[in-house]
Amino acid sequence: MHFWAAAKAAAGTAEEPYRAATLAEALDAVRARHADRPQLLRLLGHCSYLVDSAQVGARPHAEVALTEGGTVEILPPFAGG
Repeated sequence: MHFWAAAKAAAGTAEEPYRAATLAEALDAVRARHADRPQLLRLLGHCSYLVDSAQVGARPHAEVALTEGGTVEILPPFAGG
């Protein structure tokens, strides 16, 4: 998982591995690992996500399958767009 901009600052890291079958599972694991970082927990609800370079958009996170060795990009809202 790659954290960008404000998500990176809130997580205190640029990236971390995931072991999950879906985006929902991966995000639940992030929330559990970073339970002591309330700013990150709030921010995750406002982020956009890319999975293996494809935009997740409005798809339910439980329906977004992850691949072993794939990538999840966590993109917080950026000023100006």
